[in-house]
Amino acid sequence: MRVLFINGSPHEKGCVFTALSEVASQIEAEAIETEFFHIGINPIRGCTGCKSCAGTGRCVYDDDGVNACAERLALADGLVVGSPVYYASANGALCAFLDRMFYAHSERFLYKPAAAVVNCRRGGAGSAFDRLNKYFTISSMPVVSSQYWNATHGFTPDELRKDLEGLQIMRTLGKNMAWMLKAIAKEGTAKIRSRQEERQRTNFIQ
Repeated sequence: MRVLFINGSPHEKGCVFTALSEVASQIEAEAIETEFFHIGINPIRGCTGCKSCAGTGRCVYDDDGVNACAERLALADGLVVGSPVYYASANGALCAFLDRMFYAHSERFLYKPAAAVVNCRRGGAGSAFDRLNKYFTISSMPVVSSQYWNATHGFTPDELRKDLEGLQIMRTLGKNMAWMLKAIAKEGTAKIRSRQEERQRTNFIQ
């Protein structure tokens, strides 16, 4: 089994990476592999609603990491997304990245356990955390919880390491992710998928 970690910070080895690494340490302790994907610092387009992906299953823009990351997630068993908090929300580049990845590929992510992790200097963690969880809840991905909301605090990695409660929350999250992955593996994803109903869509108009 493998869990994909998406580092949505422009800083590859910064606070978000530090928090995600704490989660990963507990997953690896359960003999489950981890893989990190950094979205980088280059510009990331937002979704333009062209709907080309409906026919191809891939985003039409293939000059950044969106499609490559989706391929890695399709092969993984679980997902953890980490983001810094900017203006009480997740990193805009990460949101553009996830908008396109989930719109084009979400059918391939069904029933993969997922979790969001956010890091802030002081405030805004709750709304950023909520923003990221919506990608999972619209995609039939079980959301993995911890003992508190998945947030750490610190302006630098050294400051974050002093957030003892935040680090414990990260470790609990890793343990819970490992537990859920093993429980789903025991049940079998094919059996779970067989219970899915055909999607119904209703537009509300006057």
